[in-house]
Amino acid sequence: MKIITNYLLYTIIFAGVVSCGVNVTSNPVKDGSIDTKKEKSVKTIHLTKADFLTKVMNYEKNPNEWKYLGDKPAIIDFYALWCGPCRSIAPILEELAEEYDGQIYIYKIDTEKERELSAAFGITSIPTLLFIPMGESPQISQGALPRADLKEIVDNVLLKKKLN
Repeated sequence: MKIITNYLLYTIIFAGVVSCGVNVTSNPVKDGSIDTKKEKSVKTIHLTKADFLTKVMNYEKNPNEWKYLGDKPAIIDFYALWCGPCRSIAPILEELAEEYDGQIYIYKIDTEKERELSAAFGITSIPTLLFIPMGESPQISQGALPRADLKEIVDNVLLKKKLN
């Protein structure tokens, strides 16, 4: 029994380290933001709580009902700067934002800065992606997804395209 307990403990610790490892090669600016010299044409949209309440959903006015306020389907990426998997999907989300420009929104919420939003959606693991189709309930996914899977979700769930 002790061997199983130790195995489970080591597995949980390993999963935590692997899923959100610290990347010491990050390039933060003194104020804590990301160095965006390379990101000249950023298509993803960073949201604050105030932005979220006006662009996505006002959960303060409608706490028991999902009512999306946007005019296009959206993806919301709950992330943190120190999270390795979050950093790995960031460029993929930028590419998708460019590819689907004008068709969907891709929002990003920094869970370290927007703790209230994270708590409101029960975010306990990052990255967490919230997929919001028009006129339907949102769908949630935890963990970094490959580009092909994200593209398939955008096409099938958000844009309702038929893939052959």
